[in-house]
Amino acid sequence: MSIKKHIPNTITCCNLISGCIATCMAFYSEWDKALLFIVIGAVFDFFDGMSARLLGVSSPIGKELDSLADDITFGFAPSAILFDYLYCQVEGMGGLYSLLPYVAFVMAAFSALRLAKFNLDERQTTSFIGVPTPANALFWGSLIVGSGKAIEALPYSIYVVVAAIFFTSYLLIAEIPLFALKFKHWGWRGNEVKYIFILSCIPLLLLLQVSGIAVIIAWYVVLSLFTNINKKK
Repeated sequence: MSIKKHIPNTITCCNLISGCIATCMAFYSEWDKALLFIVIGAVFDFFDGMSARLLGVSSPIGKELDSLADDITFGFAPSAILFDYLYCQVEGMGGLYSLLPYVAFVMAAFSALRLAKFNLDERQTTSFIGVPTPANALFWGSLIVGSGKAIEALPYSIYVVVAAIFFTSYLLIAEIPLFALKFKHWGWRGNEVKYIFILSCIPLLLLLQVSGIAVIIAWYVVLSLFTNINKKK
């Protein structure tokens, strides 16, 4: 059997391993390292699909393996970050508060559901319906790493985070069309939204640094909704 047939699956396994390491880092409260390995996993996730297309070796096994790896890296790992973050806040409070951190794993379940739907949904070849799991993972990872302390200072911060977990979990499976950063040509006409989004990301990252990633993803969802509303007019 040709070695090239194994290359995409090997890259996918690197994604899965990155997710496992990110999860371990999260449980040790090393949230910045957990985010780093989620980013590394996202890089592997990008290149496994690209390599499969370039080599012409896509397979049903690769598709299933990719979904499993994605749920670990972009579902379970960010849930672990949120679990540890909430656990640190409720530690010593006792009672029902001790159960709140486990709500974080609702997101892992919805991530798995989103990935299963994506595999069967033929509408998502050129765009997304619902927030992609990598975007959701990067949103939460960067938010906790960049603004975790600021969030703790908010009134009822624990409940705000728990409510946000349910809301973003819903966005994973919501019937909301989101544009994909795929270019059929490099001209301005027809790519206006994509260029506006890319250009706006630069100052956000420079000004907000790590937290800017979370803002960019939120902006991506808002811009997609605004674009869809304009198309319906």
